[in-house]
Amino acid sequence: MLVILVVLFSALSPSFLTFGNVVDSIMMNSTILLLVALAGTFPILEQSIDLSVAANLGLSGVLTAMAVNHFGVVGILVGPLVGLLAGLVNGVVFAKGKIPSFLVTLGTQSVLMGIALLLTNGSSQPFRNPLVQQFAIGNVVPSVPNLVIWGLVFYVITVFVAFYTPFGRYCYALGESEKVTELSGVQVDRYKIGVFVLSGLLCGIAGALLTARISSGAAGMGSGLLLQSIAGVVMGGTALTGGVGGPHRTLIGVLVIGVLENGMNLIGIGSFVQQIVLGVVVVLAVAMSMDREKIDIVK
Repeated sequence: MLVILVVLFSALSPSFLTFGNVVDSIMMNSTILLLVALAGTFPILEQSIDLSVAANLGLSGVLTAMAVNHFGVVGILVGPLVGLLAGLVNGVVFAKGKIPSFLVTLGTQSVLMGIALLLTNGSSQPFRNPLVQQFAIGNVVPSVPNLVIWGLVFYVITVFVAFYTPFGRYCYALGESEKVTELSGVQVDRYKIGVFVLSGLLCGIAGALLTARISSGAAGMGSGLLLQSIAGVVMGGTALTGGVGGPHRTLIGVLVIGVLENGMNLIGIGSFVQQIVLGVVVVLAVAMSMDREKIDIVK
């Protein structure tokens, strides 16, 4: 799907496959979505889901902006901390309370958004700090924004965690069969909580970086990212039934969305039509990549 889209838009727009468009438009605009999608990948691997990712990003961004205004550049650390704590709450309530993750995170989504709106009274929180801005829009590597570098760094870290640590292996095991994993002596609750802590941390990092990029924090700054992140995870090949896929595939799903949106903008397709096209592509991509054996088992 990704190759087809690249070939199609390269033929329709001569500016599509230029370095500036690929790096400054596609990769730059896809990085925050990548971080949020990586955050959502691990709960899905465990047959759970985190619906609070966008709200978590919004609250983390708001508190990052406030902290930068009061404490300077160290305030950017507040975002990851807030995200981690929100993820911890999600994980503990889910694992210890034995409440479905769908319901837990649906509730915390509303709570986190409400806190962000209450703190800001519904307005944005701007700040002026060139050092903080450099985290996102600076160029440690010439011609490549720092935001893109951060995205690639955390992508590599999450892939390492998934494939080269016990935590990652148990995520896959829980996705295949929680009962078998528990009977094997694994402390299941620890890993259930862990995936939501990791998800929250990545959302907090995404919120801090997005705030640094736009020099402002707002409760609704993550609007639209929830559905796009789930689409990116699933289109990449991570099954909603758990145990199949991983963060290495999520990158492909996110790039499909990024290329599709950028290409349609370049050839002048309206935003309403773009939503229709994106929905159709999601369905087609899922049909091409889903693990049918896993679906049969669930049935």
